[in-house]
Amino acid sequence: MDINEALTRGVQQILPDKKGLASLMAKRKIKLYQGFDPSMPSLHLGNFVGLMKLRQFQKLGHEVIFLIGDFTGMIGDPTDKLATRKKLTRGQVLDNAKTWKDQASAILNFEGDNAAKILFNSEWNDKVSFKDLIEITSNFTHAQMIERDMYQERIKAGKDILFHELLYPIAQAYDSVVMGVDLEVGGNDQLFNMMAGRRLMKAMKGKEKFVLTTKLLIDKEGQKVGKTTGNALFLDSQPEEFYAGIMSFPDEAIALGFELLTEVDLTGIDKEIKGNPMKAKKRLAYEVVKLLWGESKAKDSQENFERTFQERKPTFDIKVSSGNTLAVTIAPFTSLASVSDAKRLIRQNAVDVNGKVVGDPSLKVKVGDEIKVGERTFLIVTK
Repeated sequence: MDINEALTRGVQQILPDKKGLASLMAKRKIKLYQGFDPSMPSLHLGNFVGLMKLRQFQKLGHEVIFLIGDFTGMIGDPTDKLATRKKLTRGQVLDNAKTWKDQASAILNFEGDNAAKILFNSEWNDKVSFKDLIEITSNFTHAQMIERDMYQERIKAGKDILFHELLYPIAQAYDSVVMGVDLEVGGNDQLFNMMAGRRLMKAMKGKEKFVLTTKLLIDKEGQKVGKTTGNALFLDSQPEEFYAGIMSFPDEAIALGFELLTEVDLTGIDKEIKGNPMKAKKRLAYEVVKLLWGESKAKDSQENFERTFQERKPTFDIKVSSGNTLAVTIAPFTSLASVSDAKRLIRQNAVDVNGKVVGDPSLKVKVGDEIKVGERTFLIVTK
């Protein structure tokens, strides 16, 4: 891993420019961070992408901060939300984040030389007085805050924008100022919040803060893979579940998965995927599980998947989770292990639920459902 690869692999954009950041990194070690919103008790696949980028900078010797947004998490990030998010208590966000260090330690080094630091943004935001707030917010205009696409959608729909939502990007921006960072890392959907930090850093400290956005792991419809489409993958799950979850990725996400979630050489990956997508997806799942849980667990997970897939057990004893769509649920057990292949089978009337043919891929499965895929695959929804 070198500077150029760190600033290229999985990167959507760097502002104000890649050349300036590369030059700074060549001169000295930089301080960088990514913030993580503790709205749920586990880090998910999208967080994993960010952790991998922080890992690259840590390996290059730079100072990495893993910031837990226990203050901003109480507000709730309004990004991409067309309705106001439910506010959380301090106790709830701290409870959600209590095992995050253990989860992230598979990717980042929190001990030894150049250990990554864990900080909580309540440490400084709790101390902001009303006078301080006025001074901080005076660096932003109303027009800048409401230019976000989702706010414009709310305005068109006649929905409210609560004032605390307008303060969220400002509170996040203040994190950069207090920590005095050189760089903030985040998903491309966080660009607005990250640019607010860049603006505030320049206004309050006269310092340039770089912004690096990572690519989003999305399917051809633009939906986030592994989080919002019913097939959520969390870092506190079992390796077998994570392996199977990777196997449910749509084929178009395989190459991006290698780029964002692994450290393998990408040379020839596209050719490998084109030649045998199933084999390539199994390699992707293996590499991801190996990174998170070690090679032994990766081997066990692959053997478990292959045994389940190949034996086609004749009884309803393959356990799957509830809450997913029918297509997502059966995807790991189709010939191509893809959601698109699952949708095709469903539309061809090759899938039964509780003894009846179902032709709707978006049907939500529930506990107790018995699902028959083809002639020899039998699934039972258990939780």
